[in-house]
Amino acid sequence: MVPFQDVLSNVKKLLQGSDSDLLLIFLSQLLEANVFSAQYFQSLFHSLDHDLENLSDVEDQARRLALPIWQKWDVSKEILFSALDNMADPQPGDNGDEQIAPDQWRLEIPDSVLLDIISNDLTLKDIEDLAALCADLKEFDTTAEPVECPAPEREEKLPEKRPRRKRAAEEQPAKKTPRVKRKRAGKLTYPPSVKSPPAEEKPPVSDVVSPQILHVPCVLNSAPLPRPSGPASLQIILSFNQLPPSVPLGPTYVLVSPPAVGPVTQIVPLSPTDGAVAPVELSMVTHPPSSLSDTASRGEQPSPLTPTSPDKTPLEEHTHTAPPSPVIPKQVEDYIQQLKSHLRETCSLMPGNMRMDTHYINTPLVQRKLVIRTGKNANKCLEKELVPLSNSERRKATMDRNQVFQKCGPKPKRLITILGKAGNGKSMFIQHLALDWTADLLPQFQFVFLLNCKVLDLTRPNYSLKDLLFNLSSTTVCDDSDSEVVFEYICLHPDKVLIVFDSFDDIGDLEGLLQSSATSATDNDYSVRQLFSGLSQKKILSGCTLLIASRPKDVLNQLLRKVDSILELGCFSPEDIDLYISNYFADPSKQERALKKIQSEQYIFSLCSSPLLCSFTCFLLKYNEVDGYVLPTTLTDLCLKVFDQCLELKTKEQGSKQDITQLCTLAWEGFKSSSSLLSQDQKFSQDFLDYCINCEVLASKQNPGKNQITYFSNLYTQNLLSTLHLLQSKDVNNKTLLAQMVLHPRRKKGNGECQDILQRFVMGLLYQNSSPVLECTANSQAKRTAVETHLKNLKPGNLTPSRLLELFHCIYEANNIKLAKLLVKNLPEKLSFCGTQLTPTDTYIISNILQNAKSLKLTFSIDLRDTCVPLSGLKDLVALGCITSFRAPTMDTIDLWEELHRSSDDLTLKHAIKKFTIDPFKVSEISHIETLQLLVQIHIEKKLPMGDADAALENGVPAVRNLHKLECELGQQNGSGAFLKLTEILPALESLQHLDLENNKLGNVEAEKLAKALQSLTSLKMLNLSQNCIGDAGAQKLALALSTAASLQSLSLYENFISDAGAENLASVLPAMKSLLDLDVKYNKFTDVGAKKLSAALKNSPSMKSLQMWNNCIPLGVFGHLRLQDSRIKPL
Repeated sequence: MVPFQDVLSNVKKLLQGSDSDLLLIFLSQLLEANVFSAQYFQSLFHSLDHDLENLSDVEDQARRLALPIWQKWDVSKEILFSALDNMADPQPGDNGDEQIAPDQWRLEIPDSVLLDIISNDLTLKDIEDLAALCADLKEFDTTAEPVECPAPEREEKLPEKRPRRKRAAEEQPAKKTPRVKRKRAGKLTYPPSVKSPPAEEKPPVSDVVSPQILHVPCVLNSAPLPRPSGPASLQIILSFNQLPPSVPLGPTYVLVSPPAVGPVTQIVPLSPTDGAVAPVELSMVTHPPSSLSDTASRGEQPSPLTPTSPDKTPLEEHTHTAPPSPVIPKQVEDYIQQLKSHLRETCSLMPGNMRMDTHYINTPLVQRKLVIRTGKNANKCLEKELVPLSNSERRKATMDRNQVFQKCGPKPKRLITILGKAGNGKSMFIQHLALDWTADLLPQFQFVFLLNCKVLDLTRPNYSLKDLLFNLSSTTVCDDSDSEVVFEYICLHPDKVLIVFDSFDDIGDLEGLLQSSATSATDNDYSVRQLFSGLSQKKILSGCTLLIASRPKDVLNQLLRKVDSILELGCFSPEDIDLYISNYFADPSKQERALKKIQSEQYIFSLCSSPLLCSFTCFLLKYNEVDGYVLPTTLTDLCLKVFDQCLELKTKEQGSKQDITQLCTLAWEGFKSSSSLLSQDQKFSQDFLDYCINCEVLASKQNPGKNQITYFSNLYTQNLLSTLHLLQSKDVNNKTLLAQMVLHPRRKKGNGECQDILQRFVMGLLYQNSSPVLECTANSQAKRTAVETHLKNLKPGNLTPSRLLELFHCIYEANNIKLAKLLVKNLPEKLSFCGTQLTPTDTYIISNILQNAKSLKLTFSIDLRDTCVPLSGLKDLVALGCITSFRAPTMDTIDLWEELHRSSDDLTLKHAIKKFTIDPFKVSEISHIETLQLLVQIHIEKKLPMGDADAALENGVPAVRNLHKLECELGQQNGSGAFLKLTEILPALESLQHLDLENNKLGNVEAEKLAKALQSLTSLKMLNLSQNCIGDAGAQKLALALSTAASLQSLSLYENFISDAGAENLASVLPAMKSLLDLDVKYNKFTDVGAKKLSAALKNSPSMKSLQMWNNCIPLGVFGHLRLQDSRIKPL
């Protein structure tokens, strides 16, 4: 069967590349082919809403549509490929030809025709001819006069004295035609204006049984069902004759308007790779065999495409006429040029007086995706989270800066998020985007407004949209008269506007943000939060593009389900670090010495993967002798030395030292309120502010017509000052200090990355005595004792992977051997960082802490799945002697093997192959089978895919050889198709003991394939085939194979389709299965005959402990009697 991902990709391509008319035709054809029900068609129709711009989520819609197509691939593949061909070959209607309006699709049945129909008795063949005729009406040109709908042809022609009359749609009478009345005697009573047919033309009742016709005014509608408005469509319903057979009455046909189907709640099915079940609407409603109601609702074909005009050449047919560009007023053009000039000037500079064109390093962008989070609460199922990516998957998802706003389908990107850790260069990236716009590299935007949330007053409730764009953003000054013209133009062309919210974390808690939004573009009584809410929900300036820059662990998680595109800003690669250092130092000799110095310190080199921390390191080397300078060994030491160096330089310039105690207090207050902005209530001398700004501790911004706004320059500096306040202030007790440690297992959540950095600084400063700004007092010593006591009572095994990683960071920052050994001693034997993204710094710290295990003679296994661990870090962890086994993404591990093979590091390659394990292996995606297949290929061929035979693979891959448990969780949709690939791998898994294939829609074909593979699984002890579709044929094949399974102890065939024949086959081999202890065949289809066969076979199987075989087909008395005969028979 075709893989679901292939169907999904084709459907997604169709949704993204076709117009609404083609989609409606496509859906109608699927409905006619019985691919899904009319109710499911209704839900799809309303979600598309005739306008792809309103499509809520292309990915979700593609999955909803691809699921029924994939399930009925045999009948739907031709329709899908035909639609793709129509999309690839544009029709004349797609190139500007006149389209047939929906109202023109309606073909009305003239009253005379209906009267002709109901005045004559119709046979079943007549009704079928009528339905075919209605379908053929689509082929006529609907732009001409209304087409006459003749009555079906009869063997006996109607009298010629009854002339037909033709009536146009515009000439319909004001009053409805009187309905035909039927008297008790069964005769038809006609309106006065209609003559009854001659009685002699009616055949005798004994020869032809007359169908009964009820006349209901109706209109034929050839547009796809359902229609949001207008006349109803024609349905022909065949009712049952409930009278005795002796009564000579025929079936009754009723021409009715179908009942209006109410709005259907949209059910978004998960991908079959996630184990989803098809929605209820996909299961077709079963009608009586003679019912034509559903057939009639599906019988209407979509309107054909407009034929190609003979007056146009093919080239003219495919030529698109570009829409005229809007006229831009002179004031708007002048403002745009002024804005470009202003941004070109302000965005060209980087911190440290460096220029963007010479010092900026392009870092990669990674496209991230969301997955629906599962939970016990039904409401939580609507929450979404980022899909963890492996290192190889991240490389495939990498994109350039010029692709940020690239349209990937019919739905434009209106809300885009840039994620990046603190110091990763999000602000610099935004500045470069602004420079791209000034260089006309973003032609889709005429306006770009940059908003820095650090400097915004979020509590003031008297802003308007115009204030937000012209007064609060990084824009040029605009006159009041010109600003009105520009703002009016912006409101008329919102699709030409890009609004960027930088430092979005400073906007504060987003709880309830979307419930209070701005609704007017002119009112001036909104806060910044309300204006953002109105923009994001398209209540104001609908159609503009929003770009949000935030840290991944902070408040943006509550908005993930609203975002159209999520991009992650990567860190510096080793090559980027070399380039940055080379650009930083002008002296070539110092460039080389600084680069060697940094590369010699592995921890500092890993920190330099962050652009901000790389600039900190270069700053220290710039003002110190490179050769004799000792680089910091911790993050706290690095930030503290940079801070001390800045204070020292400015003190020498001004000749006096400023007291920063009050600044530390303000930093702590800002931390608690998640704000970087200095309170306007605090009064500082201008000399002090200039001193801090020159030290680059603070930064300032001058708003047009406003006072100077001052804020902390970066998160590291603010947190460092906050920590100094916590440790030196007498007002902060030990309880308050420990409350900031999110390592406590009962603490639900912290403040994201900001909280992580703070607690690292707390540990680092408690054990730091060399800084001139930190005095070691009795108060700080007491706090150190309290923290040590807290760490001793902490149980690392109870921490989540993310908090365990933070514990490693805190212990490393303390730079205390005693604490490091205490941590290693309390670690569980199985370490797991699964699901936590690891950076080069993270892997270095983990390796450094675990090196203390050697003296304690401890060993660990480590789980690195879904961590995006870099290959360099994976190499360091694998080389540790205390690591006996590790789990990592299979493709990343194979990449590591190939890299070690190329570098001829045979010893590390040997350890990497020997320690790698995949047990237990869970298959939840088709890609998991493909990676396992590649691993088995390496095991059999004893060589890497890109290399020759290697001595380290002489005995194959131990991970394959030692795989004991395999679980397949592909679900009902993907299970059967992907299982055929899995059966090719199973014979190589000789040590497999536990095979779980529950709920994968395996049928008789798959059971036969499995039976062949079972012959090689000599160590298999448990086989679970519950909740599949195995019948008697499959049970027969399995029985023959299981008769030789010498080690099988547990077999489950719960809830399949095994009847008496299959039960008899199982019973015949049951005595031969000497090792079998438990057999579960509950909820199958066999009766008391099969149950008695199994019960008799159980008597000849003394080693078995239980047989579960209850189902509704076994009489209760028979089952109770069998249980009395053998107590090993269990009901449930």
